[in-house]
Amino acid sequence: MSAAACVLDSSRTASAEALRGFESFTMAHPRLIEAKDELIQAIECSAPGSLILVLGPTGVGKTTLLRKVQQCLAERLLPQLESEAGQLPFVSVEAIAPDNGNFNWRDHFRRMLLQMQEPLIDYKARSAYVQVDRNAAGQFVASPRIGTGAQMQYAVEQALRHRRPAAVFIDEAQHLARVSSGRKLADQLDVVKSIASRTQTIHVLIGTYELLAFRNLSGQLSRRSTDLHFSRYRVEQDRDIQVFRNVVLTFQQQFPPEQALDLSDMWDFLYERSLGCVGILKEWFSRSLNMACRAGRPLSRRTLEQAALSASQCEKILAETREGENRLREGPESSTRLRRLLGLPELSSATPDTGIATPVKPSAKRKPGVRRPRRDPIGRAAAAGVPV
Repeated sequence: MSAAACVLDSSRTASAEALRGFESFTMAHPRLIEAKDELIQAIECSAPGSLILVLGPTGVGKTTLLRKVQQCLAERLLPQLESEAGQLPFVSVEAIAPDNGNFNWRDHFRRMLLQMQEPLIDYKARSAYVQVDRNAAGQFVASPRIGTGAQMQYAVEQALRHRRPAAVFIDEAQHLARVSSGRKLADQLDVVKSIASRTQTIHVLIGTYELLAFRNLSGQLSRRSTDLHFSRYRVEQDRDIQVFRNVVLTFQQQFPPEQALDLSDMWDFLYERSLGCVGILKEWFSRSLNMACRAGRPLSRRTLEQAALSASQCEKILAETREGENRLREGPESSTRLRRLLGLPELSSATPDTGIATPVKPSAKRKPGVRRPRRDPIGRAAAAGVPV
């Protein structure tokens, strides 16, 4: 091999290593830090067996959030894990999208057992889990064979009781909503709720705004669940604009040296095609850097435009994101409607000096044609037309 070929090969190797370094780089930006702190606090403060729903737009960085929280849980539980080798800091599994329209619980339970390193999983799936009961004569008899799905669910419950994780994470949890028309959507979440209740383990469901279908399915689910919103950066807020520009510059500093490009003057274009989601922005940069390296030329705006999501794709993502944000947002009218349903007086706006809202006396409703009470003029005042 010639000297020139050796130099070219070493240059490509260095570029590939730099690209892998960029792809493995994670940034602790303010939205991620806030979401991480809120999720850890919710896990530590929630009652055993509670459900936590983490919602956010696609590409906002939910998978990165999951890794950061898992790392923090492992570090905090390290002294306890050293003394109890059988305990796990967490259990994490991804809800796989079904290929036939119905979510496969049996496969989901098997993946959970694999994550917990449960032995003899295939044997549990093949063997018969038989309950022993007494008949009317007091004799022991075997009840009918239970299905494989119930066996796997029972094995998961037993493993969680013995492993005692701080939380069970279900990533891409919106796939749980994939059910046929003959089943109720509430039945899907009832399975998770039952496992969480029987094992006294907190379950964290992480997904897109499609997970909103699980909110408020029943009063019991509403009582036992907590919502956490991992939002994007919004251009309507000046602070978010400044943070997003800092995120762009931080990513720029992680580019390979030969791919230096000033991104400070094109932040609005970068926001336009990433919608303020750091995950989308990073994937976009990774595609652009790979395209530039394969073409053997430095990164340019043209390469960024070629690797960007199309305007129609961004429109679709933005429409779903705004719909989810609007459904999560609760304004003063929500509290007013609740107080009205409870029969409580409505609250006026808080006074500037105290900042405390005061109840508003309900105004008496008059029937049509009934005038407002007032004193009618009489005597000389009536003759002179003087109002009283």
